Amino acid sequence: MTEQATFNFENPEKSQDSGTGPESVLLDGLNLERPLVFFDLETTGLDQDIDRIVQFAFLKVNPDRTQDEWQELVNPRIQIPAESSAVHKITDETVKDKPDFAHFAPLVKDYLEDCDLSGFNIIRFDVPFLQKELDRHGQALDLEKIRIVDAQTIFHKMEPRTLSAAYRYYCGGDHEDAHDAMGDVRVTLDVFNAQLYKYAELPKDMSKLGSFCNLNDDRWVTPDRRFYWRHGEPVIAFGKHKGKTLLWLSNNETHYLNWMINGEFSDETKEMVKQALQGVIPKKSTEDSNDS
Repeated sequence: MTEQATFNFENPEKSQDSGTGPESVLLDGLNLERPLVFFDLETTGLDQDIDRIVQFAFLKVNPDRTQDEWQELVNPRIQIPAESSAVHKITDETVKDKPDFAHFAPLVKDYLEDCDLSGFNIIRFDVPFLQKELDRHGQALDLEKIRIVDAQTIFHKMEPRTLSAAYRYYCGGDHEDAHDAMGDVRVTLDVFNAQLYKYAELPKDMSKLGSFCNLNDDRWVTPDRRFYWRHGEPVIAFGKHKGKTLLWLSNNETHYLNWMINGEFSDETKEMVKQALQGVIPKKSTEDSNDS
């Protein structure tokens, strides 16, 4: 852990300017009653029941605005899938000589004692994942005593991602015909036209632009994120069979897969499930993972 003073309270004008807010005071106007810890995790995958932490990073902002940082690589004691390494660049070789999380759990629990938490998308992923890992080693956090501030939630609430908001941002006008089909179509054309003008780096080739707009995370098998890749095999990410491979489902739960075919899932997921019932299971090659 390293102590890092960022702001000069006697001479605020000499404080380090992060370029993200007032130079004089970090988190200006926020009443910090106790330390606020920003954190992020890198993991072997997306399933907190099966996967493990391979790296954590904490940045603690104290009430007086001094800071300290702590980050560690962690040996998960399970293989790190190639598709996960492609995302965070941490491999089995990287962590082979590092302690496992059993070593860090009591230290993490102590570090976070009497602190609040912050990060980006931590409510849905990092907090429950960390809590699960701490639980395994008898070091559970009392989340009822911890206030959690998620920058992603603030971003989404304060900057609505609606067509009307996009029209105001890119075109400087109000969308008068919101939710009228033709009105929405015309405004979308205006927004897209403004985006092409604003972002010179956008591909001008439709094929490349289509690839740019593909929001698929390489760890997910299909766009609706119902299956994720683990060791090159599709694994279900929800429901009572969460963590089971598609191969296992096709051999043991055909009724469940038939239910999925008739359910509210993407066409890609339904087609994959249909193929699985016919004995065809997709595989993700290591080469594909490394290209992601």
